[in-house]
Amino acid sequence: MSERVLTLTAMSSGYDNTAVVRDINLHVDRGEVVALLGPNGAGKTTTLGTISGIVKLMEGSVEVMGHAVPKLRKAHQVAQWGVAHVPEKRGLFFQLTVDENLKLAPGLTGPTDKAYDLFPALKPLKGQLAGTMSGGEQQMLALGRGLLSDPSLLMVDEMSLGLAPVIYEKLMPMVRQVADETNAGVLLVEQHTDLALAQSDRAYVLSHGDLVLEGSAADLLRDRHLIDAAYMGVEELDSDEEIDCPHCGKTVSTSATHCAFCDLALPENGA
Repeated sequence: MSERVLTLTAMSSGYDNTAVVRDINLHVDRGEVVALLGPNGAGKTTTLGTISGIVKLMEGSVEVMGHAVPKLRKAHQVAQWGVAHVPEKRGLFFQLTVDENLKLAPGLTGPTDKAYDLFPALKPLKGQLAGTMSGGEQQMLALGRGLLSDPSLLMVDEMSLGLAPVIYEKLMPMVRQVADETNAGVLLVEQHTDLALAQSDRAYVLSHGDLVLEGSAADLLRDRHLIDAAYMGVEELDSDEEIDCPHCGKTVSTSATHCAFCDLALPENGA
């Protein structure tokens, strides 16, 4: 049986005594990739922040490697338990070099070679300022720094944010590689649902702060209309017909408003 690295039980959390996510039940095991999906404002980033000890836990419980995350925010303690959090804006120091950013990894006691082994494209950029790198290179740097602490749980928030489709299509498989090679559990927040599901074992879907759908990634990919229904806040869509995206040529649901691959707007009503 796989070791459980994260368990959320009836978790509610938010800001200024207002719950943003409510009654969330979720788990992640070692070596698996779990996608946390949902439209903007669904509560995905709040969920990651609560796990990290940044956002106040209001009700329920969060357990990381068997440790209960306290309601009082103690992010440093959660990090010591083996959680690495790559935020949606990457959290890099743009005025520092690649190697200097890596040396700021929490708990790092040895060399930074592991990051370069996982992401060889960073090696020739050791002395380059992070602020002068491309978006894809910055994302690799953020992931590499997170992995230098040998986390049991890696959380990645919107890895594709601000990246061109051709770039994030290449980066997304790296999430699967990280789980396979390090045996860390990965909780991946992502807007591009099909790409995330293709690299994931299981997935949860949030809508307006509530968990509305969960299942294996293979099942959700096969029954994509269920995700579309969850995003639109309805119980079931009348049709799961598909069209080819006029921008990138990928097959998408007629009910979608934006392509899950290139994130460009689709014609109304599949026209």
